[in-house]
Amino acid sequence: MNGLELSRAYYEECGRPMLETEFPALLPFLAVGLFGEGSECFGYDDTVSRDHDFEPGFCIFLPGEDLVSRRDAFLLERAYAALPKTFRGFARSRLSPVGGNRHGVLRMADYFSKTLGAPDGELNLMQWLSLPEQALAEATNGELFMDNFGELTRIRESLRTYPEDVRCKRLAGYLLLMAQAGQYNYTRCLKHGESGAAQLAAGEFVRSTLSVLFLLNRRYQPYYKWVFRALRSLPDGPAFAALLEQLLTTGNRPAEAEEKQQIIEAVAGSVADLLRAQGLSDLDGSELERHAYAVNTAIRDGELRNLHILAAV
Repeated sequence: MNGLELSRAYYEECGRPMLETEFPALLPFLAVGLFGEGSECFGYDDTVSRDHDFEPGFCIFLPGEDLVSRRDAFLLERAYAALPKTFRGFARSRLSPVGGNRHGVLRMADYFSKTLGAPDGELNLMQWLSLPEQALAEATNGELFMDNFGELTRIRESLRTYPEDVRCKRLAGYLLLMAQAGQYNYTRCLKHGESGAAQLAAGEFVRSTLSVLFLLNRRYQPYYKWVFRALRSLPDGPAFAALLEQLLTTGNRPAEAEEKQQIIEAVAGSVADLLRAQGLSDLDGSELERHAYAVNTAIRDGELRNLHILAAV
């Protein structure tokens, strides 16, 4: 049983009866689920992940104090704390008096302020450009088990993907970095005899390629330790993952370097095909620098288009 399954079962068997029995008048204003930080919220947890923060638990999300008062929130917190301390062989953690808990009673505005810097989930252009992608992933991952009020669902849906112009700006920047690191600097570093710098260039190419692939699939990239697992869930993801892992895990001896250059060009060619398939570039070939500027030129918002091409990376 993974964390999301455990959370849902704990809610259905323990949490729902408590809410229906003790707080029927509040039910129209509540949402319940599990999302945010932690491998269990992505469905990536395993036995290794259970060394911290793995427990039966869920979140009860509240609207503003005009609908659910501070006293009602306090009573909900007490009722949540009184739920069974063990469930299906797993023990609950003690709630911290200084915060930092991933479960329990939360105001929606507090959660989105902490995660995104926007209490209502409404992001301005600069927030869309500057927010760490993993924060958006955490705000939209996991599951809602119940949302009678509907506001939490609305906010999460509004955050589900980047606005198209923002997606294109980020794509343009990462495509340019792919070109610079992989198609240009990797070989030049080797010619200079700088094997370490060449490996850094290969790593930068991989990092930028990962960003491009998630953007092309309209998915937020999670924290780096889960990124390859997430990549394998995307269309053609397993094939890309194998190539990118090879770039990261092999050295720069002549035979290896030659193969890595071939991999870089193969990945660049596949990315160029995806750009053309989505109508983001109509250019031939796999020279990603040219595709980067084509994607940037197509941005409709003039202010965003005229920002430096790397403004969103």
